[in-house]
Amino acid sequence: MPFHHRYACGHRLVFGQVTGSAAVAMTTAVQGWWMLRVALVSVALVSVASSSGDDVRHFNPALCRYALGMEDGTIPDSDITASSSWSDSTEAKHGRLSKGEGDGAWCPAGVVYPNATEYLQVDLHQLHFLALVGTQGRHADGHGQEFARSYRLRYSRDGIKWITWRDRSSQEVVSGNENTYDVVLKDLGPPIVARMVRFYPLADRVMSVCLRVELYGCAYTAPVGHVMQLSGMPVYLNDSTYDGGIEQGMQFGGLGQLCDGVLGEDDFCETKELRVWPGYDYLGWSRDTLGRGGVDIEFHFEKPRVFHTMQVHSNNRHTQGVRIFNRLECLFKPTLLQKWSSPPLVLAVPLEDLKDPSSRPISLPLGAQTAQILRCTFFFADRWLLISEISFFSEPYEPSPNTGFWTNGTANGSLAGSNFADITPRAGLPVAKDDSSNTAILIGCLVGIILLLLAVIAVILWRQYWKKILGKAQGSLSSDEMRVHLSVPADHVVINNTHSYSSRYQRIHTFPDDREREGEGEPLWEDAQWIEGPQWTHCSPPREEQGEGMKRKAG
Repeated sequence: MPFHHRYACGHRLVFGQVTGSAAVAMTTAVQGWWMLRVALVSVALVSVASSSGDDVRHFNPALCRYALGMEDGTIPDSDITASSSWSDSTEAKHGRLSKGEGDGAWCPAGVVYPNATEYLQVDLHQLHFLALVGTQGRHADGHGQEFARSYRLRYSRDGIKWITWRDRSSQEVVSGNENTYDVVLKDLGPPIVARMVRFYPLADRVMSVCLRVELYGCAYTAPVGHVMQLSGMPVYLNDSTYDGGIEQGMQFGGLGQLCDGVLGEDDFCETKELRVWPGYDYLGWSRDTLGRGGVDIEFHFEKPRVFHTMQVHSNNRHTQGVRIFNRLECLFKPTLLQKWSSPPLVLAVPLEDLKDPSSRPISLPLGAQTAQILRCTFFFADRWLLISEISFFSEPYEPSPNTGFWTNGTANGSLAGSNFADITPRAGLPVAKDDSSNTAILIGCLVGIILLLLAVIAVILWRQYWKKILGKAQGSLSSDEMRVHLSVPADHVVINNTHSYSSRYQRIHTFPDDREREGEGEPLWEDAQWIEGPQWTHCSPPREEQGEGMKRKAG
């Protein structure tokens, strides 16, 4: 089952094998097409864009971030192998990113220190452009503790020759994980094209490591670049990241800067990379050194495709003898065993605005030609030709059941004009984010702090509200509700049936109004008189009753 990945404005990449002195297999399949309306005669005009608006049509590895199938299961278990495994539950098939089957990850049986010989291998069966890789440790629902702090990458296109990946500073050790659960994404610069990829976990001491991975995500042959002597300073216009072979002045069987997605600056001595030499972003040729009027570049693809447009990003520093090419001739071969098409497609490049020294993308309509191999000759317009990027817009060729394989249906037709349509990713296709895991953690912490502050404020407001309610309730009680009613003075208490005592009770003052009413002589009870004692107040009976009582006592 073929694997696909998309880039730039949603376009799809499909890569092919490189054979002989062949070149880049770099194509895109799109649903809609933007092309010039031209008749396919021996010579056709092309569009030269001086603005940066057309740059988006070039391959951009920063947008090539769609998972190739480790996490979603598109890559079968049989294509995931390893040098060894600790147990059946930590086999290579368990090394899928964000999955927890088995014991949660691939764990090698041997140690990775000091010799890093253990690896996890993924076979894609076809060449794929790899711009990004992701790694993760063994979480196992919180029970895992193993992860790889660093690792190496090795890749192969045929399963025989293995190449160690290095960045543009020649560093081959890739920073890995700091815990068992976060996914760490690594942008590959330069990107690689490979069929097989191996992850070699590293450690700085004897320890156990486990790994889960994902791969996220075209070959060309051209004459070796030359060196320009500019004001006593050498400008190296060779392909420094090419990973193929070099034989008799030709590069073959590999990929390099013509498909790394990096567009060169207007001044070719400047570069977007750090600690590199002048001219790093360009591959350039000298007409005098090459001894020919043009540069031949051959492009091989895995399967026949219908080619609509080729984009070439070229430098035009004419004050230093550098100009864009003035003519392009292309031959098309439908299959490996068929002959080249005849006559060649000839495209003349307009040179009206060559006074502008800025670099530019050049759109070259290919007339919907069907081919598996393209051979294009770029003709010099000055002493030097500098190219930084080449990309294609194409679609898979589907032969009609009523016709043979090779039909040139555009020989007498014209190209319909429309706009390139964005292609949305397949449903359920995992997409890697630019966001790092640290950013997600920071956002989560900020959200948690905000929620905590809101909860504290809500509790404070709730307490103040109820305190206010209770205060109002206490202040609203009347003096009648707080007054204690005791027995009246006329009631007598008889003890042992011999003596009678008048009842005693204490007046409870609750509000100042009561004391004021007492001071004004206002009686609180009609039948009672107040006698203040040393500790409490007694209510004595009327004098008539007291006199009668004393008489009875005397008698």
